[in-house]
Amino acid sequence: MKLSILDQSPILTGMSPRVAFDQTTELIQAIDGFGFHRFWVSEHHSTQSLAGSAPEILVAHLASNSKRIRVGTGGILIPHYSSYKVAEVFRVLETLHPKRIDLGIGRAPGGAPSVNLALNGGKFPDVQNYPTQVGDLMAYLHGEDPQNLDIQATPIGESAPPIWMLGSSGTSARLAASLGTSYSFAHFINGHGGTGAMRRYFEHFTPSIQQETPQGNVSVFAVCGETEGDAELLASSLDLAILKIEQGGNRSRFPTKEEASSYPYSLFEKERVKENRKRMIVGNPEQVKQELENLAESYGVDEIILNTIVHPFEERIKSYERIAKIFKLNEKEG
Repeated sequence: MKLSILDQSPILTGMSPRVAFDQTTELIQAIDGFGFHRFWVSEHHSTQSLAGSAPEILVAHLASNSKRIRVGTGGILIPHYSSYKVAEVFRVLETLHPKRIDLGIGRAPGGAPSVNLALNGGKFPDVQNYPTQVGDLMAYLHGEDPQNLDIQATPIGESAPPIWMLGSSGTSARLAASLGTSYSFAHFINGHGGTGAMRRYFEHFTPSIQQETPQGNVSVFAVCGETEGDAELLASSLDLAILKIEQGGNRSRFPTKEEASSYPYSLFEKERVKENRKRMIVGNPEQVKQELENLAESYGVDEIILNTIVHPFEERIKSYERIAKIFKLNEKEG
């Protein structure tokens, strides 16, 4: 089984956005030797908790600061942008870093509804045009001219970055299958219905210019400690962070373990934490390994993307290192 990473450049309590980016850079340099398969970064707008608002720029930086691992977006929010321009950006990235770039895409707003207006000149984007945009994007990436405008997305190269459609519902799975893209289900966003969505993707996949066979993975929050107790303590800050985001607290930093331990949870909030744990895997290395293997089997995939947000930052690296060691990822890469 392949393991990969989604890093959202979380801004921890007491840290600045610059530090968040420095930590993301340090993280990819550390895990580049651990044996993980790919490293994705996300797109979020108008938030004080996540630094990454322009993942295509961060991908260029991270690919230049790593050697082996694939680097990509999780993902570019296509309805806000021109398919042609996105294709050219990723043709440049592919030319600079051949066969190391992934183009993960989505159609979410990437923030509050007002973000849609700000990104689209005061209008809401036409999400109904999303399937056409994705089709055009794939065509441009492979040297075609889908709108018959006598143009090409340059620079032309021998390889093209694969499109991964990101989603958290059956709708995105059906669309990925019909267009012939790879598909990634965001279990860390929606802990329900993912196995059915992935099954529909595999059952209805249509070959495309990009690929002949379906390829899927699933992303999940993961926290791995030396012991189960250590993991629970580390995960407590993520529990509180998710709760605050649900309550509209996207303008606050990710809390420390101490803040989480002293937080006076109401009965309702305790139930929300319990429900949100369905989107997380928390435990010691042996427990995490077993749960990740179970998750992969339930989804019918051979790759899981891990998203670890803990405080302090050093524990993020240690969590990934423990998982890499228990799975013997370096041996598999070799």
